[in-house]
Amino acid sequence: MRDVTDFELLVDDLAERLRRGDAVVLDVRENWEVELCAIPGSLHIPLGQLPGAIGDLPQDRDIAVLCHHGMRSAHATAWLRAHGFDRAINIAGGIDAWARRIDPSMKVY
Repeated sequence: MRDVTDFELLVDDLAERLRRGDAVVLDVRENWEVELCAIPGSLHIPLGQLPGAIGDLPQDRDIAVLCHHGMRSAHATAWLRAHGFDRAINIAGGIDAWARRIDPSMKVY
């Protein structure tokens, strides 16, 4: 595993974890962004709605938090960890890195 830190994960490693079923992707982007492109099977909760949807998140799996480039997801990851979700991890580079490295057919914006 090539984790960047214990706080961030590279998209290559996320792809492997998803193949193994070891993680759930939490996409904190806005609705219009998810309409442009998304990782299939992701749980979509916009960042501003996260506090009200905390009960919808699994506590027994890694939660890979994703946004466009990794800034909003870093805030969400820190917030989740502060609220007891120790298995939350930020995806370095966000959906942009995913599209460029893992799924080049995905739209970039």
